[in-house]
Amino acid sequence: MMKCLFAALLFGLSVTAVGAVDMNDLAPCKPAAAKYCDRSGGTSISNLLQCGAALAAKSHTVGNRCREVLRRYGQL
Repeated sequence: MMKCLFAALLFGLSVTAVGAVDMNDLAPCKPAAAKYCDRSGGTSISNLLQCGAALAAKSHTVGNRCREVLRRYGQL
């Protein structure tokens, strides 16, 4: 019973986390994401996190506005 409740809670949190990301906020990172990220998986939260990690690893090559976005979402 507790496992089912915990799984439902995690699922609910992940759904609200996806809705909390405004795609317009991520616009400064779009050129860098096109260059460094795998876009085959779409815009799921896990793919966004993986892309953010890739951009954080290449933070010295992305622009200042993109670094601000990465800081805002906890990647830097």
